[in-house]
Amino acid sequence: MPRIDFDALPDDARLWVFGASRPLHAEQADLLLAEVDAFLGGWAAHGSPLTCARDWRHGRFLLVAVDERSVPPSGCSIDAMVRVLKELEARLNASLVDNAPVWYRDGKGVVQASRSEFSRLARDGLVGPGTVVFDGTVTRVADVRAGAWEAPARDTWHGKAFFGS
Repeated sequence: MPRIDFDALPDDARLWVFGASRPLHAEQADLLLAEVDAFLGGWAAHGSPLTCARDWRHGRFLLVAVDERSVPPSGCSIDAMVRVLKELEARLNASLVDNAPVWYRDGKGVVQASRSEFSRLARDGLVGPGTVVFDGTVTRVADVRAGAWEAPARDTWHGKAFFGS
């Protein structure tokens, strides 16, 4: 079964979150999504089509998920997805597969900071346990639906790492 609507996936669908290093303009987002849709339309593991979906959120985040109940993804199929995204990085002039930064909300929208920058912001009191962060370590669609992906830092790994909570 090819690509389906993200909302049609079951809660236990496997999830990957890719954050863009900068906001993408509408044309760039359209290019990204068209390329991702083309890839997902033929995405397969060992020749078996994957039931998969994608979503684009906040002009910064690509969410890709697979319903493992039908056919689970293989290491090679996951590598193929990452390869497509890495190829797109140069065309978009934006990183997509770097999990090192911290993404969080400030008064202006979604912001990206290095971990050392976020740590400095925490020490200076400019971000705190209540700052909404995006947890790129979530692995299930249920995590997004339950609010675990976009949550106050105290409720994610960020709380322990940056605030000792």
